[in-house]
Amino acid sequence: MNKNIREQINEVVSWLRNKVQESKTKGLVVGISGGIDSALVAYLIKEAFPSNSAGVILPCKSHEEDKADALKVVEGCNIEYVEVELSHVHDQLFTTVIDKMKDKELVDGDSIPRLSDANLRARLRMSTIYTIANTLNYLVVGTDNAAEVHTGYYTKYGDGGVDILPIANLTKREVYEWSRYLGVPQSIINRPPSAGLWEGQTDEKEMGTTYDMVDDLLEGKDIPQRDREIIESLHKRSEHKRNMPPKPEK
Repeated sequence: MNKNIREQINEVVSWLRNKVQESKTKGLVVGISGGIDSALVAYLIKEAFPSNSAGVILPCKSHEEDKADALKVVEGCNIEYVEVELSHVHDQLFTTVIDKMKDKELVDGDSIPRLSDANLRARLRMSTIYTIANTLNYLVVGTDNAAEVHTGYYTKYGDGGVDILPIANLTKREVYEWSRYLGVPQSIINRPPSAGLWEGQTDEKEMGTTYDMVDDLLEGKDIPQRDREIIESLHKRSEHKRNMPPKPEK
């Protein structure tokens, strides 16, 4: 018989407690972006550790609505939080790096990949969360779901740099189901999934397919050939993210 949502949540909450005990740490911390995945994880870690869980809000050239939604999550699950503004740090570091590369004529001003800028934001956020986690002796909790793990839709050593992944077995559809069950604010459930990497960026626009298509593929359902090819290509190209860096054979 299939387990109901409450039973599944209880199992993940128990798993979170076990991971903290195994690691001899004291609690859990998650970056709260204002999106549905981090919202769900915030609710889960608060349930697992009511007094030893924390959220981190990390604006980095972000929209005010992202912060507003993140604060709705904080209020909704009553989790302790820290806010660290990273826009100035990002500007300073990115400008310094690019200027040094220009001095060496490695790049010109018109050919800087947007992804370099975006991935630095994700990696600055990761470093900040780990600074907080290390100070508190907490584990860093990731927010990737099964669709993101399969397609590699996360930044290596950015939002992919975490200690544990409690919702990595959930399809995006299940993330929505669990979020509705736990009472995640409706405005967060309704917003289009986005990593907030640049103006107008959405997950599905960047992937070239939809979460429904990825979920269907993971569930063994037939999907259009075009979507299958896109998803398989994403999976193949991102294989390095799911493995330790390669090393020479003995």
